[in-house]
Amino acid sequence: MPVELSWDGKYKDGKKVGPVRLSLPFQTVETVNESAQQRQLTLDLFAAGRQTDWRNRLIWGDKKYVLPSLVREFAGQVNLIYIDPPFDTGADFSFQMEIGGESFTKEPSIIEQKAYRDTWGRGLDSYLQWFYETAVLLRDLLAENGSLYVHVDFHVSFYVKAVLDEIFGSERFVNEIVWKRQTAKSDVGQGSQHMGRIHESIFLYTKGEEYTWNMQYTPYDQSYIDNFYRYSDKDSRKYQLSDITAPGKASKGNPYYEFLGITRYWRFSKQRMQELYEQGKIVQTTAGSVPRQKRYLDEMPGVPLQDLWTDIQPVQSQAAEVTGYGTQKPETLLQRIIKVSSNE
Repeated sequence: MPVELSWDGKYKDGKKVGPVRLSLPFQTVETVNESAQQRQLTLDLFAAGRQTDWRNRLIWGDKKYVLPSLVREFAGQVNLIYIDPPFDTGADFSFQMEIGGESFTKEPSIIEQKAYRDTWGRGLDSYLQWFYETAVLLRDLLAENGSLYVHVDFHVSFYVKAVLDEIFGSERFVNEIVWKRQTAKSDVGQGSQHMGRIHESIFLYTKGEEYTWNMQYTPYDQSYIDNFYRYSDKDSRKYQLSDITAPGKASKGNPYYEFLGITRYWRFSKQRMQELYEQGKIVQTTAGSVPRQKRYLDEMPGVPLQDLWTDIQPVQSQAAEVTGYGTQKPETLLQRIIKVSSNE
């Protein structure tokens, strides 16, 4: 039986404390690269209480009020959600900024201070209540074929997974993706008595049993290419030779016939085998040997994506996308998630 994670504030009068569902209207504060005509149309629609365009909208506010308003608009319609919630109870909302060559510290606003107290005021207890309420609303937003990615680190990952198991069901857990965010931690060589903490976890859950899935592939290692793609055509196309006999033989309904003097159960029909042979993709390396199929490296998709991601680098200081935010995630990380779990 699953074990329920409990914390101070989860129950009141014997009932679970759910999220606040106060739904407030959104107000447009600023638009970017929008014509005056389009802006006026949006304002007119908003004033009339009618649906406005939700394309490319950035929302600023406390999730306690933002998420219920999104649920009002989009309950059961969102295909993909990625969240990067706070990791560490020592975090705050101040950060360094530079404007006109001068640096200063941006102190937290009143709203940010309240959000900080709501999230960390009772330590782990308030964090778990905050995350529990968030996850409930996110599940309400997801379509039946939708997916949720939750990006955390070692500080809260085990607690977060227990909460997600409770809300979505452990059977809806798909993967824990381990993202290697750096190659080494310098503090390990400076007296720290722990191994280098160089990865973060991304938990993938789905709302329903059927969900959007587009397998992605990563390039082959050079050592794999050297070992398996040892042959080259005259045009320098690398290939390997693979077995085309049928392991299941008659029990799998495979055809049995003679080809190039060799009688076997084959993977292909005799007609298809002849076509591949005429295309130069079936070869007999020596007289009397079993024919084999050429598999070209440039026709292979690569290695199916695994749950250990070591090929996506963190945002470098000189990168064009860098914002100066300490825990900024690289665009390539989000691109991969979007490609796996959504359609164009």
